[in-house]
Amino acid sequence: MTPSTQSKLSLIRDQRGLTTVEYIIVLGLVAVFCIGAWGLFGERLDREVGESDKTMTEIVPRGNK
Repeated sequence: MTPSTQSKLSLIRDQRGLTTVEYIIVLGLVAVFCIGAWGLFGERLDREVGESDKTMTEIVPRGNK
């Protein structure tokens, strides 16, 4: 084998940077999932939190401890 072929094979076999790339890909997929979930459920969550806030305010008015 020529030295250039050996160096190419060693680059192919070197996987030190592979885990970093995998983490970046997973992070990107998680971000896409979160953005999609917020798009699907965001308005409903806002509405539910608002209704809960109203209910809690009726039970314990703000400013009174």
